[in-house]
Amino acid sequence: MSALSEPPTMAFLCRADLELSAGKLAVQCAHAAIGSLKQAKKTHSRMVQRWQETASRKICLSVDDEEDLMYFLGLVKAASLPYSLIQDAGLTEVAPGTVTVLGVGPAPRHTMDHLFSELKTYD
Repeated sequence: MSALSEPPTMAFLCRADLELSAGKLAVQCAHAAIGSLKQAKKTHSRMVQRWQETASRKICLSVDDEEDLMYFLGLVKAASLPYSLIQDAGLTEVAPGTVTVLGVGPAPRHTMDHLFSELKTYD
């Protein structure tokens, strides 16, 4: 399959060190999806359209800690990809302002695979 025919991807880089409950992590990823999609509509509208018309592929990946998350944020910014960095309000499981998830995309699958190839899926 050529890069142009592959469906775009949205990725969620989640901090493993926080050991968030499944429900909390799901909500943080939802915040990241909405934020990243809002940004992408402004800057990458054709990619958003392709993403919505195809499988709307999403992947949840694990990073060790905030330092690793910030490293990948730098790569995302350098690649000019849409993103949303989520900081929790601190009402339940973590302190206010804790960075929990980085949502990226939608973006070309090959670009995402290249940037995040060393990461494992979140489990």
